[in-house]
Amino acid sequence: MRKIIFIICIILMSFSAIAQNDIKLKQLECEMLTNPLGIDVLNPRLSWQIDTNQSQVEQTAYHILVASSQEKLNNNEADLWDSGKVQSDASINVYYNGKTLDSRDEAFWKVKVWTNKGETNWSERALWSMGILTYAEWKSTRWIGHNTLFEGDSIGQFSKLSARYVRKAINLEKKVKQAKVYLMGMGLYEFYINGEKIGSQVLAPVPTDYTKNVKYNVFDVSSQLKQGENVLGTILGNGRFFAMRQEYKPYKIKSFGFPKMALQLQIEYEDGSKETIKTDQSWKFSPHGPIRENNEYDGEVYDATKEILNWNTTNFDDSDWLNMMWVQEPGGFYEGQMTPNMKVMDSVKPSAITKTKNGSYILDMGQNMVGWLEIKVKGNKGDTISMKFAESLKADGSLYIANLRDARVTDTYILKGEGDEIWEPKFVYHGFRYVEIKGYNYQPKLSDFIGKVIYDDMETVGTFECSNETMNQVFKNAFWGIRGNYKGMPIDCPQRNERQPWLGDRTTGAYGESFIFDNQTLYRKWLDDIKYSQTLDGGIPDVAPAFWRYYGDGVTWQGAYLKVADMLYQQFGDEEGIKKHYPYMKKWVLYMEDNYLKNDLMTKDKYGDWCVPPESLEIIRSKDPARLTDGEVLSSAFYYHLLQLMKKFAKISNTKASDIEYYDALANRVKTAFNTKYFNKENFSYANNTVTANVLPLAFNMVPEGYSDKVFENMVHQVEVVKNGHVSTGVVGIQFLMRTLTQFGRGDLAFKLASNKTYPSWGYMAENGATTIWELWNGNTADPKMNSQNHVMLLGDLIIWYYENMAGVKSSETNPGFKEIIMKPDFDAGLSYVKASYKSSYGIIKSHWNKKGKRLTWEVTVPPNTSAKVYLTLGNQSKIKINKIKLDKSETKFSTENNETVLELKSGTYHISVN
Repeated sequence: MRKIIFIICIILMSFSAIAQNDIKLKQLECEMLTNPLGIDVLNPRLSWQIDTNQSQVEQTAYHILVASSQEKLNNNEADLWDSGKVQSDASINVYYNGKTLDSRDEAFWKVKVWTNKGETNWSERALWSMGILTYAEWKSTRWIGHNTLFEGDSIGQFSKLSARYVRKAINLEKKVKQAKVYLMGMGLYEFYINGEKIGSQVLAPVPTDYTKNVKYNVFDVSSQLKQGENVLGTILGNGRFFAMRQEYKPYKIKSFGFPKMALQLQIEYEDGSKETIKTDQSWKFSPHGPIRENNEYDGEVYDATKEILNWNTTNFDDSDWLNMMWVQEPGGFYEGQMTPNMKVMDSVKPSAITKTKNGSYILDMGQNMVGWLEIKVKGNKGDTISMKFAESLKADGSLYIANLRDARVTDTYILKGEGDEIWEPKFVYHGFRYVEIKGYNYQPKLSDFIGKVIYDDMETVGTFECSNETMNQVFKNAFWGIRGNYKGMPIDCPQRNERQPWLGDRTTGAYGESFIFDNQTLYRKWLDDIKYSQTLDGGIPDVAPAFWRYYGDGVTWQGAYLKVADMLYQQFGDEEGIKKHYPYMKKWVLYMEDNYLKNDLMTKDKYGDWCVPPESLEIIRSKDPARLTDGEVLSSAFYYHLLQLMKKFAKISNTKASDIEYYDALANRVKTAFNTKYFNKENFSYANNTVTANVLPLAFNMVPEGYSDKVFENMVHQVEVVKNGHVSTGVVGIQFLMRTLTQFGRGDLAFKLASNKTYPSWGYMAENGATTIWELWNGNTADPKMNSQNHVMLLGDLIIWYYENMAGVKSSETNPGFKEIIMKPDFDAGLSYVKASYKSSYGIIKSHWNKKGKRLTWEVTVPPNTSAKVYLTLGNQSKIKINKIKLDKSETKFSTENNETVLELKSGTYHISVN
């Protein structure tokens, strides 16, 4: 069974240096796993947070107890693991090191810690339970389904398949003590017991390549089952399993088959006896329920006249329903789902509704969002309401749908004619701001509609506000775009007939996203998706899971595999992802060398610097050679950069020294060949002197010694003069532009790019009505075939720059996961204030600074059990005060580094001023 990381965070509050009894503990829900059931790793990692108002708090030791029952834990009887008092400051990613746990075992645990300020009490208890750890334990559970088209169903370009309504009546003769359901429902499911929906998830489970791995969800249903008759009910939707154009382009799009499910209900009775209920041919189903169609591209059709009253309760006669049949399993290995499902995470009230000339209504949500629409309607039986979704309008006020390609994106509701009817779909989502609604025979009210915002159940961990309103709007647009494209995997867009997890969109994007959302379990899962999609000889696809058979063998796209693993390490202190995936990354690196490295240069590139601003506003891709960067330049530079990461990964993985030597030698050869062929020492430029061609060797430290400043000056000329202070890069170059400009001392130019309102820029998008991030710099004018208005790939390193370079919230490379924080804002870039926060694995980090003239005030919060290096570039040390005390009179340690004052701060909140 694959190794997945399980983390539980506990908040320890109110430390006291006087008496242990004064220390209070507060238990939080699991931070990294909203439902800690069904864990399928034998040595999960445990974490906790220290929360205190005291300053300079450092953990010195911890003690963990893990027991098989709550009672034993209460009595400090740690029959599974007693760590003893461990002298360590580790408070995240501490491995469970107790007895080997079996399938379905429960583990109750608590922790106490010692700090330099005192000892805590035991925390409240936390719990995890093991999943089904072996295939053998699933073997007797059969998959059931019905591989048949019924009336109204079809397979083709616009495939249709009604939802399957499945039920099973069971009789429990004893009182239930505990019960858990282990469920695989392909492609999507909703599960009920006695008419009650189990869980708040939607669009579950998360998508995978079902021929490689299948996720099961686990629910504690002890309180839903009763002695006597019960009914288990499932609605099976299509999802990515069926009807996503598979039969339309079978050479491109994978096909998985008809919906199916497998279930185990494990029951323990109060008398100690146990029973397992499984899916078999006695389960009944009907294809004639109200969900007539459900297709992610095309929408959902719901006929309320076909509702089946009480279908999932005991008060129902299913004698005329069909029996389910044994069907072939999907083929992939069964895994406990270790990342949360999607949920309705927010709601949006529409801002306007307008009647059109043809009698329909245009609903404006006021925000480009991702999810669906809940409606309230009344009318006669059989009346039909249709809702077509789009991101923007034409000049005449009608929907602009050319950019949706052949996605029909229409939900349909057929009324049953019984007063007010409230409806929302179950098995689709849409990317939209506007909805054309047809079928109302009266004037609907704004209050009749609610937009439901749907994405993975993850916490928002970052906030950012600054003195520039354009940057604030871009941040808001990024927030909406990022969360809308989290769909159990990071997708490129939520609206057209694509919605694919392109690797190149997240190569650096995942890093920036992590400052806003706690996305670690999502990206751990995505690393597995990439691993599972790797070919036997080492190739990695362009999209993973490989729903599309695109194996372009590039470097800049496929490099996301390594870059995301590095992000998880840097931002969350996660070494496990690197160790787990190192062999597969190495296999890919060698595959690319064997097949495409010629004369020590990487010759294979597929997409180039995708989406550079073109020479004409009406075209998608530039044809001007002066704007385009040679693919060999991109792939060779990026390959060199990835070889540096492989050296780092080899050290973390404790692999043999020969691996490190190999990467080092290969990297040096690539660097030498790259500079020999592409570096022009006369004009200090690379290749054809595009900004991208120059920024990559600067960012990757490939420039020959003594030339970096000259190359940078040349690049600045290209940005500042030739491009008039505007972006000229595509997806590849934009990943490193902002940070490189700031690193070499031109944060002011980076600020100009970030705050621009004219084309091409992020601000131009906002000025032209964007409420998310466009796919193209010219997304309001380009050919409609590719101008999605909700992509995130062009964000590049902008959000990283917001936090690390403007706010000064950065994790140290030597102590990752924000164990040590680097706080080095560019106070002179052009902002007058920044107010930012980030909830790290250790707790909240805050950076609030304000600059007026020559006076700087800066409030810094450093979480317990961490430290920060705080850099000040203004004035001299005699002008610095910390908590109103002159620096040289305070107890704060400080030093001078490159003409900067560096404060060494332990945990706490500090008020810094410089006159």
